[in-house]
Amino acid sequence: MRQSMASISVDEIAAEIKDGCQLAMPVDYAGVPMAMIGPLLRCAPRNLHLVGVPTAGLSFDILIGAGLVRSLETSAVSLGEAGGAPCFMRAMARGSIHMKDSTCPAIHAGLMAAQKGAPFTTLRGLIGTDILLQRSDWKVMQNPFSAEPDPVVAIPALHPDVSVFHAPMADREGNVWIGRRRELATMAYASRRTFVTVERIVDRRLLDDEVTAAGVLPNLYVDGVALAEKGASPYGLWGEYPPDIGQLQRYAQMARTEEGFAQWMSEVYA
Repeated sequence: MRQSMASISVDEIAAEIKDGCQLAMPVDYAGVPMAMIGPLLRCAPRNLHLVGVPTAGLSFDILIGAGLVRSLETSAVSLGEAGGAPCFMRAMARGSIHMKDSTCPAIHAGLMAAQKGAPFTTLRGLIGTDILLQRSDWKVMQNPFSAEPDPVVAIPALHPDVSVFHAPMADREGNVWIGRRRELATMAYASRRTFVTVERIVDRRLLDDEVTAAGVLPNLYVDGVALAEKGASPYGLWGEYPPDIGQLQRYAQMARTEEGFAQWMSEVYA
């Protein structure tokens, strides 16, 4: 049995994100690790390649606005009901970042291929879309099991260097409860390293509880857990607290200009 895992800090997680890191974070409803963004801004790793699983929002927009991002791969960057992601849209208009346009199924497919140790997996739904014109790394191939013409798209395995997400709780062995957010498990399985921020660390072993065991990511796939109360805010966290729509709207309004973004940053991360 694995012994107690020493808790780390969000600053220590941020220090593991090096220049050129391929960093994956989840969609806004699945535990965005917002508590890590301030420490990451202080560490200021350069030329990050971000992966949104399968979409991205505020965390990506802040890092792009701070000039830390070289490229990103995701199916969308948006603030949801608060509107578009201003820093992302400015950077795309200027050509200062490279966007590897994807789809939600393709992001998940690439991660699942990595999880299974396969070099690629295939999707049929991309056939006939113009996104194939933008992705030279996706290959159209004939289904080898069909005698009739049956093209499919080969999606290469997606191996993030580091994945980070926020969850409700972990136990002292580092087992993390993710509930039904199984995409978080896929991220961890596919990534070379995984760090998690949590609302609380509990004394009971989560894998011993029949109620929680099925929703647990085992510590085998977790490299460190940091305590961070309200660590997803201003996003919400399932079963814990709702999103702060007012704060998201305020960011969306201020970040429409570079001056407004700088002011917001000085207020929030001074």
